Amino acid sequence: MPIHLTTSSRRTFLTQLGGAVVCAPALHSAEEKRVDADRIAILNDTHIAAGHTANAPIPTHLRETVAWLVAQERRPAAVIINGDLALSNGRPGDYEHFARLIAPLREAGMPVHLTLGNHDDRDVFYQVLQAEKAAEPPVVSRHVGVVTLPPANLFLLDSLKTVGPRVVAQGLLGPEQLDWLGRMLDAHPGKPALIFAHHNPRLGGEERHFPGGLEDSEPLWDLLASRPQVKAYIHGHIHHRDHFQHRGIHIFNTPATSYVANPTLSTTGWTMAQLTDQGADFTTLTHAKEHAWNGLVEKAAWRVG
Repeated sequence: MPIHLTTSSRRTFLTQLGGAVVCAPALHSAEEKRVDADRIAILNDTHIAAGHTANAPIPTHLRETVAWLVAQERRPAAVIINGDLALSNGRPGDYEHFARLIAPLREAGMPVHLTLGNHDDRDVFYQVLQAEKAAEPPVVSRHVGVVTLPPANLFLLDSLKTVGPRVVAQGLLGPEQLDWLGRMLDAHPGKPALIFAHHNPRLGGEERHFPGGLEDSEPLWDLLASRPQVKAYIHGHIHHRDHFQHRGIHIFNTPATSYVANPTLSTTGWTMAQLTDQGADFTTLTHAKEHAWNGLVEKAAWRVG
């Protein structure tokens, strides 16, 4: 049975701007006075499978993260889950299990925004999570959107090129999505812009990660660098944690919620970003409380322009 994630408790309003769904939190009720309009939560690489037992590490990590978010006195104005929602190749049961695990966020009234990665299947995702599909998609066969918050605008991209596991899993935005992004950035010039996509750009970081990154990184970066309101690009995919800059734009690689390839180098967790019009603090939180990453803060000052 299809699962609809949009419920009557979801306190957002939707408008149409240039064919894109623009979401902004409406902070009016007594409960919503606890929402911090300058705070966002960033998760990625949840990798949920239908067959995961309740006490398996991967769903346990996501369940713990969701419970932590719901318990916060200062709840985020947006929760971004940045791709690779499913474990391998995005089967219906994977998304059904994923939807059950994040349901407490919806029930608590937190706006949850999803992007897609190389382990997702766009058609199956829409089949199960029907409320995520726009009646008139701004980019055909792509899952994109704009989230407006008081200190910044968040632009959510779809870098899914090919479904399923492979040794090198490249991402691709494509000309149509890049054209849409340029138009949306030009329509939102007044606040800092943060770009979210699952895949890492092949720029400004460790070369060993480049083969699995975004194929059209160069045209993307030309587009972003020419819009001075663009301050940061935030991705997952690597199951690690890094922070670089390229042409004045911050690149944040945020940790996976699910698992890591090398536990001596990495661990699982999520990220809380506190935004201002001048910059942001990105705080890493980990499931292993004793890990050196836990509570680590990256301070980013936005480029001038």
